[in-house]
Amino acid sequence: MAVKTHNWISLWFLLTVPVIAWDVGYCFMRPRSMVGGDLHWIWKPYALYQNVDYVYGLPSFNSGDGFTNAQSMLNVVETLLNITYLYLAHISEWPPATLVGFASAVMTLSKTILYWAQEYFCGYCAIGHNSTQDLIFLWIIPNGLWIVVPTVIVATLGKDLVQSLHVASKSSSSKKNK
Repeated sequence: MAVKTHNWISLWFLLTVPVIAWDVGYCFMRPRSMVGGDLHWIWKPYALYQNVDYVYGLPSFNSGDGFTNAQSMLNVVETLLNITYLYLAHISEWPPATLVGFASAVMTLSKTILYWAQEYFCGYCAIGHNSTQDLIFLWIIPNGLWIVVPTVIVATLGKDLVQSLHVASKSSSSKKNK
């Protein structure tokens, strides 16, 4: 059975690799990547974001909060799964590649929901200082994308997995009946 791929899912996995790598670099290189750091020029847009989301800013860094780098470490695993999916689906054409893509999307979705839940349960401790407009345009929409797209990927690849299981089940049943 051939690997069923979806171009938009493969494109998402491919485009997120450098985005996540850039984000991981910022997090792991703090404080050098932050405003005033010698490497900040690489992550200039974070000058704004570190003030929008304190998880990325000085309050979290100065308090020794490990959440930022812990989620970045999971970003590395997620990105390796994305790359693995792309290789297995498009180069090796290995039918179970769909399971790797599904697992990666579930990981992204779960991690992002955890990130949002952390904000809710701490009383919006890292983002509550923002204006409504800044919160919507600089935190909710960009971070919401990491919930919406992986949710659709999970649904799509989940459907493909169920379909494959049905085909395998029917094939197994027909062999038993012979």
